[in-house]
Amino acid sequence: MNLFNLRRPQPSLDDLAAERLLPARSDNLSSECLMPSVERAPQIFVRGQGSWLWDSADRAYLDFTQGAGANSLGHSPTALVKAMAAQAQALINPGSGLLNRGQLNLAERLCSSTGSDQVYLLNTGSEACEAAIKLARKWGQLHRGGASRIITASGSCHGHGFAALSASDSQDNRFEPRLPGFDRVPFNDLPALHAAVDAQTVAIMLEPIQAAGVLPATEHYLKGVERLCRELGILLILDEVQTGMGRCGRLLAEQLYGVRADIVVMGKGLGGGVPVAALLARGSACCFAPGELDGTHHGNALMASAGLAVLDSVLDHGFLEHVRDSAQHLHEGLARLANRYGHGELCGHGLLWGLRLSDDSADAVVKAALYEGLLISAPQADCLRFTPALTVSQANIDEMLLRLARAFSRVRTAQLQCRKGIAV
Repeated sequence: MNLFNLRRPQPSLDDLAAERLLPARSDNLSSECLMPSVERAPQIFVRGQGSWLWDSADRAYLDFTQGAGANSLGHSPTALVKAMAAQAQALINPGSGLLNRGQLNLAERLCSSTGSDQVYLLNTGSEACEAAIKLARKWGQLHRGGASRIITASGSCHGHGFAALSASDSQDNRFEPRLPGFDRVPFNDLPALHAAVDAQTVAIMLEPIQAAGVLPATEHYLKGVERLCRELGILLILDEVQTGMGRCGRLLAEQLYGVRADIVVMGKGLGGGVPVAALLARGSACCFAPGELDGTHHGNALMASAGLAVLDSVLDHGFLEHVRDSAQHLHEGLARLANRYGHGELCGHGLLWGLRLSDDSADAVVKAALYEGLLISAPQADCLRFTPALTVSQANIDEMLLRLARAFSRVRTAQLQCRKGIAV
């Protein structure tokens, strides 16, 4: 099957407006028993390979979301499949109170490759952010007179745990109760940070690139935050759930910025699509005692084998250079499209990009792209986000740009016809 000849006729504007863009389904499966916790495309996806997904009607989709960046090596990468298959035959989960080889190997590899002293393995980035908050407050008891307040940035999203939600500033948690002990200040605003720090502050917790709007920290800002932490003797926590594991062209985004955090949180791409996350600690931040952190599946042998396979792939010779080359190609192509269709700023690093639109049409573009066989996401009403596999080829990028251009054209045509109808 030629993936690059999967074209569909133009739908009518009525169809586009009514969202009747669904392929015929060859099964009788229903989503009625699923809680409607997230909005999902109606297609049922049955297999994937690299940058491509296929639904139950055997239609191919070019995936530039990759599970919000979790599938760092793409769908069903050979290295990950082989590692997990071999491990599953030997040992899956001996229990969190027992050591296993995969756990030890992954911890050692993460420490040596990131310059960290200790690692704790978890399942999700949300859990890792919760653990980072707990670790920082334990450090505050030991080294800062019981200080416990953590400063975060407006627009941040540190996961869905209770403490992580309290540290976040997202529309997704507007109905959630907030725990005390968190202060939010504007992102990329050093004076605001200086003004917010007091004797009860234990840490500053930031995303190098805010995932919600794909808003990068400036180098001046992040280096200034690090300097402030060192001068005042507080911790710097970097949430690299989205930016770690090569997403920005370096293993960690802190390397891109030339800073060094006391605590780093990793997730998403670490497992290549399976639930693996890590809490990295350095220096005096290594202060957890036995019994202060535990989880039934934390560091189990199967998930550790997945993390190790992905990490070895990312650290393989030439891999990150490929990411940087692909990033440049993607950036240049998106910039051309943005200019052609009169859209706004392109923000991000590596293979994490956000495109600001000239209006609040992001959801419409996502739906039109889905019709074109392209998967992208819209974190905000005026922003598109692109998180392709780190293994994405330039040919895949070029095909994505063609499909995105057609999606832009569909939305523009629908908008023009709607305006004409209103005028009449």
